[in-house]
Amino acid sequence: MTDAAEKNTMSGNTTVPENYINRVTIGARLRQYARSPLSLLLMILVMLAAIFAVGMLVFIIIYILVNGVPHLSAEQFSWKYTTENVSMLPAIINTLLMTAMTLILAVPIGIFAAVYLVEYAKRGNKLVKVIRVTTETLSGIPSIVFGLFGFLMFNISLKWQFSILAGVITLAMMILPLIIRTTEEALLAVPDSYREGSFGLGAGKMRTVFRVILPTAVPGIMSGVILSIGRIVGESAALIFTSGSGHNLPGALIGSGSSAATLTVHMYILSNEGLHTDQAFASAVVLLALTFIINLISDLIERHISKKKG
Repeated sequence: MTDAAEKNTMSGNTTVPENYINRVTIGARLRQYARSPLSLLLMILVMLAAIFAVGMLVFIIIYILVNGVPHLSAEQFSWKYTTENVSMLPAIINTLLMTAMTLILAVPIGIFAAVYLVEYAKRGNKLVKVIRVTTETLSGIPSIVFGLFGFLMFNISLKWQFSILAGVITLAMMILPLIIRTTEEALLAVPDSYREGSFGLGAGKMRTVFRVILPTAVPGIMSGVILSIGRIVGESAALIFTSGSGHNLPGALIGSGSSAATLTVHMYILSNEGLHTDQAFASAVVLLALTFIINLISDLIERHISKKKG
């Protein structure tokens, strides 16, 4: 209770002003810490950890901008890649294509799987427990393992060679556990009263799921999608084995001429060769801006859906 609330209580007025609800004054907080020095120590450690995390993020961003912005040039945005201009424009387009195709493939499957686990499967079902353990296990597997599997399965066994489709399916398998788990948690967070109210009004199971539960869970679902986008855009290890390092736009989904290097693979190749380090930093700047723009668009879509629902 704040100091103002304590005065009101002592004077016989039990009404707490609205402006003071959930507010703690500095004096009350210091008196609390005086009674519990361990709380003060934990608060200091938490603040130091937050400052360190934010500071490292700011340092990395500034380091990339300082080393990359001066080396941005119009030649790096040429339509065709050559060894002279080391253009990143094909890699940017490949990144956008691969992100869109992966989300189109993985998001519906992940959402429908989560809907089954939460809404249709019996609670306490052993199969549900097995699926949850499996998804959590898959989400912890390193991306290089997915890349090796995709290489052996799609590139070698199915003879797709280095292709954009092999990279898309591999990325879809990587983000599918994340989408399932985040969607499942978002659905579980919807109160049962919503379901009971919909059933009480005569709505069926499917109508309740698609018209009541899923719109309510949109913020949680979009959070999983945004995290998935970040993993897709920043992935390189799995794509080197599956989609390859083709510097130009793919001419097909599979087969000859379908290899497509994303911006992260393009940046890795430039830095690995050691001949275009400055251009690699410039690619990192573009990758940073691209990730920010994609996340911003996803956030705007989430707000629009939430506002439309409200």
